[in-house]
Amino acid sequence: MAKKKYKDPVCRKWLDRETNNKVEKDGKVYYFCSNRCKEKFEKDPEKYLKLVG
Repeated sequence: MAKKKYKDPVCRKWLDRETNNKVEKDGKVYYFCSNRCKEKFEKDPEKYLKLVG
C-alpha cells in the first residue's frame, strides 16, 4: 500500500508525512515543510491555492 504524500503549496516540496506546520482552510488541511512556508501561506493563501489547482 502506497504511503500518502503531501505537497507544500508554497515551495511545492513533497512531504512524506503530516507535519506540525499546518493550516486548515475551507475544510482542507495544508502541510508545510517549514514554519516559513506556513507563514507565507497565511499571509496570502489565495496566491498559493491557485497553484495547487
